[in-house]
Amino acid sequence: MAEPSGFSPQASVPAISERLAMLMVWLVALLVIGLCAWLFADIAWRGVGRLSWAFLTEPPADAGRSGGIGPILLSTGLIVAVALAAATPIALGTAVLLAEFVPNGSRFGRFVARSLDMLSSVPSIVFGLFGNAFFCIYLGMGFSIVAGGLTLACMALPILISTAEAGLRSAPDDYRLAAAGLGLSRTATLVHLLLPAATPALVAGLMLGIGRAMAETAALIFTSGYVDRMPSSLFDSGRALSVHIYDLSMNVAGGDATASAAALVLMGWLLIINYTAHYLASGWKRRKMLET
Repeated sequence: MAEPSGFSPQASVPAISERLAMLMVWLVALLVIGLCAWLFADIAWRGVGRLSWAFLTEPPADAGRSGGIGPILLSTGLIVAVALAAATPIALGTAVLLAEFVPNGSRFGRFVARSLDMLSSVPSIVFGLFGNAFFCIYLGMGFSIVAGGLTLACMALPILISTAEAGLRSAPDDYRLAAAGLGLSRTATLVHLLLPAATPALVAGLMLGIGRAMAETAALIFTSGYVDRMPSSLFDSGRALSVHIYDLSMNVAGGDATASAAALVLMGWLLIINYTAHYLASGWKRRKMLET
């Protein structure tokens, strides 16, 4: 029997393989979405009943079983602020050095890259022990918000440097050539052309740094401490939200509902920060496109 006109068994094999590949991609994407939805739904089901304005503003009571998380939210915000204030200038300066002043493939550049890879793979508990020994004991800061923030700054540096360097390297070489043709200095080129072009990557790195700082637990137990009262200065001990969730879940009988509510607040906080960063970066890109 003659085959239908235009039919080729060999030609149908790539089409079937492409459909199977697309099906696998969709299945994996749906699996990730499902896991995230399941996690969020489980936490919400356990903790949404505890959410209220009083929960967000009042101090904890009865070892955290009742009361709120007001002082803990403030301590968390201060720890993250200290970490970003310390890490961002160092990360940006290092990224500029590596991307604009160090030749590609140089020995120094490879050494810094390997050092960043090693730092990013160090367990958080090791950073906690280092922060306790150096910031808390050697520098005399004790268990304090500033010690916890500086420890988190050390942890966030690899992410911030890598994303900032990648953003600067992704800037078109036409910018550099045009600036050189106009006689602009390297500093002017960096400030007026390269850094604006790398803004989306810088914002992404900043959000990753904030996410890691807010979700960290082990390092803060050894540096910022457990105290759940309202801090009066950066040198007071302060309990981070992640540490509070861990303590309620592991050490406080009957604290699971409050821990779930605190976890829900943490997830919502991260969601707002990420959405705001995405909105600002998208708006900045649209403005730059309209200007050009």
